Amino acid sequence: MKQEELDIILENHGKWLRDEGGERADLSYTELKNTKLRLADLSNANLRGANLRGANLRHVNLSNTDLANADLSDAYLNWVNWRHVEGLTVICIQVDTTRKNNQIAYIKELDIWTTGCFQGTLDELKASVEQTHKDNEKLRKRYYRVIDFILNEVAE
Repeated sequence: MKQEELDIILENHGKWLRDEGGERADLSYTELKNTKLRLADLSNANLRGANLRGANLRHVNLSNTDLANADLSDAYLNWVNWRHVEGLTVICIQVDTTRKNNQIAYIKELDIWTTGCFQGTLDELKASVEQTHKDNEKLRKRYYRVIDFILNEVAE
């Protein structure tokens, strides 16, 4: 899908969300590879089976969105609103840090962890926590408690 066409769909979806006419975004099974969706409000959208490989999803609202069978490989998933997302197992926990509204999210089907500007594997997350908070043992322990909680939730 071309960016211009996507922008129109997003504009109409925004109107629909605000009860100003428009229509709900149905982007199911749509090719959205490498598109720019940053800051988009896709809440309640249908993205079932969409190809979002490499899409810029930073700060996107995906609450109540259907992502079943969507391809999110290499997508930028930092600061996404994951509330009530369908089709993915996402565990998102608020972390009390020096940053406002910091969270750690784990997307089970993709085996991806995100927090702030970080996105990667568990080992990469741990290395980042060690590097970023090497001088703050209290904060490091806080991150590890949240990581352990998420791992325990996934194991159940």
